[in-house]
Amino acid sequence: MESKKLTPQLHVASQISIADIATIAAQGFKTILNNRPDGEGEGQPMAADIAAAAEQHGIKYIYQPVVGTAISDGDAENFGKNIANNDGPIFAHCRTGTRCTILWMLSQAKDTSADELLATAAKAGYSLEQVRGRLEGIYG
Repeated sequence: MESKKLTPQLHVASQISIADIATIAAQGFKTILNNRPDGEGEGQPMAADIAAAAEQHGIKYIYQPVVGTAISDGDAENFGKNIANNDGPIFAHCRTGTRCTILWMLSQAKDTSADELLATAAKAGYSLEQVRGRLEGIYG
């Protein structure tokens, strides 16, 4: 389980396991934000099980399931509020980290240019040029 830093407050990653929680805690994360709906993939741990493990390690757990092919403006707004209103650093995860990254970009697009958001995503290893039009629709 490797996280990718988007901002000092936010890291994103692919699906985590219960066994990963101790490492996430040891790395200093204060909040885990799960954007993957339960039952999306075989062998995926249930959100309630991850939440229980996070609580045992003193980490706040937020379950905000989002379907990657149907990210709404409300999903992005909620993601932004979760980032702004919770202690960090925050460890956000989904299947690959892409959904979390898109949610973050959309939540920041009113205050940050599409070029800057896409560059930050690319630096973390996410090539998301296909989201540019939506970002530019928000920015501007």
